[in-house]
Parts: sequence; C-alpha cells; structure tokens
Amino acid sequence: MSSSEDFFLEYQGLLLPRETHCAESLNFAQEFTFKDDDVVAVTYPKSGTTWMQEILPLVLNGGDLTPVHTVVNWDRVPWLEETRLAKIVDKLTSPRALVTHFPYSFMPPSFHTSKAKVINVIRNPKDVLVSSYYFHQMANFLEDPGSFDEFMDKFLEGRVLFGKWTDHVKSWRCAELGDRIFFITYEEMAQDLPTSIRRISDFLCCSLSEDVIHKIAKHCSFESMKANTMSNFSLVPKEYMDSDKSPFLRKGVTGDWKNHFSSEQLVRFTSVINKELEEENFSLPWSLD
Repeated sequence: MSSSEDFFLEYQGLLLPRETHCAESLNFAQEFTFKDDDVVAVTYPKSGTTWMQEILPLVLNGGDLTPVHTVVNWDRVPWLEETRLAKIVDKLTSPRALVTHFPYSFMPPSFHTSKAKVINVIRNPKDVLVSSYYFHQMANFLEDPGSFDEFMDKFLEGRVLFGKWTDHVKSWRCAELGDRIFFITYEEMAQDLPTSIRRISDFLCCSLSEDVIHKIAKHCSFESMKANTMSNFSLVPKEYMDSDKSPFLRKGVTGDWKNHFSSEQLVRFTSVINKELEEENFSLPWSLD
C-alpha cells in the first residue's frame, strides 16, 4: 500500500512530486542566477502553465514557430524547481523563459536582485480543483485523489501540490515588484487570446504586429496545442501519465466546475476560500459565486 510519502517530497512545508523534484533540484533552484532579461511565468498548478510555455517563446522570438515545433515544452520553458533545469539550462538562449509554481517567498536571492520580469497567471480555484482532480487520476506519479469530495477537502486544507491556492495567490499579489510583474487571469486569456497576447507582448517590450499577434493566438489555441506532440505531453511514457484515464489537455475551458460541484460543495468551497481572502482584505478579479 503506497503512502503519501512515496509520492510527495516535503519542502519547507510544501508538498512536491518526488518524480520531478529532489533535494538537489531544489538547491539548484535556490542557487540559480537570474538574468535581467529573464521572464518567469508564475502559476499555481493547473492554472495555465502549459499555455504560457507555448505563448512565451513565440512572443519573445517574434512569432517564429520553430521552437514550439521542435522542442518539448518542458525544455523550451523549464520549471525553475524541477530536476530537468540543471540538465538543459546551458542550452537556453536569452531572453530565457521559465515557469515556476513557487510562492513568492521561495524565489532565490538572485531573482530579487535582478530585473527579471514575472507574468502571474491566476485561474478560478474551482476550475483549478477540477483540473487537478483529473490530473491526479492520470498522473501515476501522484497519489489517487479519491472521491471529488475527498480531494476538495485536501485542496482546501492545502494538502496538495504547492500548498493552499489562497496562500500562493496572495504571496504574488502582495509581492512588491513594481513594474516587474504583470497579472493576468486564465479567464481573460480564454475570452480574448489575441488581446491577452498583445498585453503580454507590451509588458515584455516586444514590438509585434497584429498579424504576428493573431498568428501566435492561432497556434496557442487549445485545439492547436492538443495536436502538437511537443506541447500535449503525449511523449511522456504511459507509466507516468495515462491519457486513457484522462488526457493531459482535457478541455481548456472556463466554468467546467459547474459540471462537478454540488450545491453543498459550492457553499463549502466558496466559504473557505472567501474567508481566507477576506482575512487580509484580498480581492479576486472575479466572483467565486
């Protein structure tokens, strides 16, 4: 019988998957040297990470599709905290794009002394919960999530990957980074991807034409990414991710939580999340109701 310790590594109070994290990778992350022109996309798990791994290289290189057709997404925009970074960091060319699930306080010293820019993507936590639930079902390196109700309890208590959603969101929203940080929601990107890409482009001081903006948006549609073997995680062996249980890129929509929450679960979920946010007068860009 497997226990949680078989799947998770505890790091400063956070649960991380052992399959992709170890003491050495976490030490490498803390000693990582950020450059001034680095860009890091910050997300809580299942909040648009893969989307940003597709968008960022295209924005930074003027819409050239070559990298997203020839390099797997976890190598073209690697995770700061995962074991893979140490193996491919020397192959990254500037401006480098990275992603991280770290809360703000976990970022390495060099990040704070650099001018590296941050794009923080936030997603409705109810949809995050649903996406995480299906991910746990198909990811064999994670423990079985149990019932949806049981997994909701774990999520609300922070007994999931990278801790409480509220703690993560607040840590970055309250970060004093001035014009180094840009906030956008998954919902904004889903509603109008070209406009979202234009805003990201402007933040990164990339001068892109409208034709290039729409070219990037077309390539970064859910349908296009789902068909791209460099982006859909289909190259990951089935022993790690079983797409027969649930595809990695499952729906890519907003509001899917309405198909999963009972009325009682909705009241319980929103009550806990709202209480934790209200404790620090923190407001969301949309209503949880």
